[in-house]
Amino acid sequence: MLRSLPSVSELLEQPAICELIETHGRQPVVQWVRHSLSELREVLLASPVDGEQAELPDRDALRADAVQRISRRAVQAERLQIHGVINATGVVLHTGLGRAPLGAAAKQALLNVAAASNVEVDLETGDRRYRGYQLESTWQTLTGCESSLIVNNNAAATLLTLQALCEGREVIISRGEMIEIGGSFRLPEIFELSGAILKEVGTTNRTKLSDYERAIGPNTAAIMHVHPSNYRVVGFAEKPAEADMFALAHQHGVIAIDDIGSGALFDVTTFGLPEEPTFQHSIHAQADVVLGSGDKLLGGPQCGIILGRNDYIEQCRQHPLARAVRVGKLTLAALGATLDSYAREVAEVEVPTLAMLRVSSADLRSRAEALKKELGELAGLKMEVRDDVAQVGGGSLPAVELPTVVVTLKHDLFSASDFAGRLRIGRIPVFARIHKDEVLLDLRSVQPEDDSRLALAVRLVRPTD
Repeated sequence: MLRSLPSVSELLEQPAICELIETHGRQPVVQWVRHSLSELREVLLASPVDGEQAELPDRDALRADAVQRISRRAVQAERLQIHGVINATGVVLHTGLGRAPLGAAAKQALLNVAAASNVEVDLETGDRRYRGYQLESTWQTLTGCESSLIVNNNAAATLLTLQALCEGREVIISRGEMIEIGGSFRLPEIFELSGAILKEVGTTNRTKLSDYERAIGPNTAAIMHVHPSNYRVVGFAEKPAEADMFALAHQHGVIAIDDIGSGALFDVTTFGLPEEPTFQHSIHAQADVVLGSGDKLLGGPQCGIILGRNDYIEQCRQHPLARAVRVGKLTLAALGATLDSYAREVAEVEVPTLAMLRVSSADLRSRAEALKKELGELAGLKMEVRDDVAQVGGGSLPAVELPTVVVTLKHDLFSASDFAGRLRIGRIPVFARIHKDEVLLDLRSVQPEDDSRLALAVRLVRPTD
């Protein structure tokens, strides 16, 4: 029976497999061929055999079976690659989908530096410069800081700051700010890793300025304020103003560190949203070092941002850990283009995150009706335009519900889970939201230029797939 199996070389000569070799390369295709033959071998060995005169399997059928198995492995391999997707979940900053989408200028900046670039070279003098020096003047203009340092995320920014400035000494922090965010990031564990000594004061819901003052001693390095990005303490709660905390730190000659979390550069209250701390506010409140993310409310690429006094930033820059957590030219280019939108005062239009937060329900409804019209009549598919609520996501503005408009999809042949799954693995991958037995396409998180592609993705779902 096993002699009926085609050989590796025979399969590699099949037209369909030759096309896979051109697309994926010979080495991975050879592996898929061997794995597929191994599967077929196991199938044959497990089949019942009635006597020595049992009919041998058809060789052509086995060859066709093997080609199908190899082709399926190729499809699975393609799905495992990183792809662009349409985020129709309604979560503006979806961590699993890469958080902040980049604007057109940031995308172009990535292309501009894809080859050689002045990542660590001064074009005027030809001298070596520190990484990120190109953004220094923009940061100073936007926030009033003296200096800046960009690392790969805000967790790294926190770790580097604590280790470079506070190792072996105490950092005072409110018990109500002992945060844990996604990915098992726990602030006490970061302290332990950094070598800084965590000194908690106050209670979970109430910390007074006098609590900080009583805790200051000869081994105190800093007072640290941490914005609870992904939760809120409400009710019988109290905390001092950041400016008062920083003034207290300066009175006693210790460092004032402010972790603002989402890294906002824009006052989102103008969109009718709750207040979120900004880099500018923290610098103006006299924080010595300010930490924040680049891929949340700032709307740029994933990175950690450290702004503040030149002497402290330079101390962080010279620390050995800075090399381990530094960013590459692509991140710097995308961040620079994003900051330029803020400098030109057009961020709320050019930065997709801000555009998604400010778009009105009326605009979303207009787009939803146009999407439904573009989809037209599809066999077995019922559609409806409906008001709903969305989330900011990314640990930003917790408990805030954004009014949104969705297009609901219900198919006669597919469950909601099955239909959503087919959208995810389609030619145009789409992540949607499921509510009860319906698939929801939430336009709050879809960029307007993707509306027609979203319609096409739905039309490409076939019952025969």
